[in-house]
Amino acid sequence: MTNPTLEKKADTNRPSRPILNVSGLNVFYGESHILRNVDMSIRTGEMVCLIGRNGVGKTTLLKTIMGLLKPRSGSLQLFEQDIVKKSPDQRARMGIGYVPQGREVIPRVTVRENLLLGLEARPKGVTKRNEIPDEIFELFPVLRTMLHRMGGDLSGGQQQQLAIARALMGKPQLLVLDEPTEGIQPSIILEIEAAVKGIIANTGISVLLVEQHLHFVRQADRYYAMQKGGIVASGDTQDLSQEVIQKFLAV
Repeated sequence: MTNPTLEKKADTNRPSRPILNVSGLNVFYGESHILRNVDMSIRTGEMVCLIGRNGVGKTTLLKTIMGLLKPRSGSLQLFEQDIVKKSPDQRARMGIGYVPQGREVIPRVTVRENLLLGLEARPKGVTKRNEIPDEIFELFPVLRTMLHRMGGDLSGGQQQQLAIARALMGKPQLLVLDEPTEGIQPSIILEIEAAVKGIIANTGISVLLVEQHLHFVRQADRYYAMQKGGIVASGDTQDLSQEVIQKFLAV
C-alpha cells in the first residue's frame, strides 16, 4: 500500500473504503476498566470527530489506536490488517500520524529539525530526503518564516501547526489529532480548521480527532460520542442535535 503524498490530489470518484476498524475494544488501567466494547470505523478521505466530556476515555482510545496502550480484548485493523501487536513506530510506518494532546514539540531544536524528525515515520523504502515540501508551507505559511527558531519559542498555536506539519512529513494515511484547538486563540483555530480540511481535500488522508470546539466538530463528516468509556451515540455531524451538543460538548 503506497501512502498518498501531499502533492497528489484525492480521486473524488473512487469509492470510499474502510481505513480503520475498531471492534469490541476493551482497555484497562490496572483493574480499572477504561474502554468498554468500543466499535468505530473510519473511511478513506473522511474526518471523524470523537466527542465527550473530560475523563470518558477519548485520549485512551487514541493512544490505543496508536499502540501506546494495549487492549485486553478486541480488534484493531488498519486496511484490514490486524495491528494489535504492532508497536507505535510500526503503526506510524503503516500510515498513522499522531499529534498528541500537548503537541510534544521538541523545545530546544529548531522548527526545521522538528519537521525533519517526521521523516522517521515514513515507510521503509520511501526516500527520506532532508527537505520540506512546499505543500507544508502552503498549509502553514507561518512555519516558513520560523524554520530557524527553537520549537519552544513558538506560541501555542504555532506549536500546534508545527506538530501537525511534522506528522504530515511522515506521509500518513490516517491523521490522529488529540484536541488540536486546546488553549489556542480563535483566529488560529480557524487556520487549523482550514488546514485540516485542505489536507483531506487535497490528499485523501483520513482524520480522526478529539475536539470540544463546536465549530471544528461541525467540519467533520461523522461523530462518535463517548460516555463512561463506551460509544453511546454516533452519526453525521450535520444531524448533531442540540441535545447531543449539550450532553457531550457543553462544559
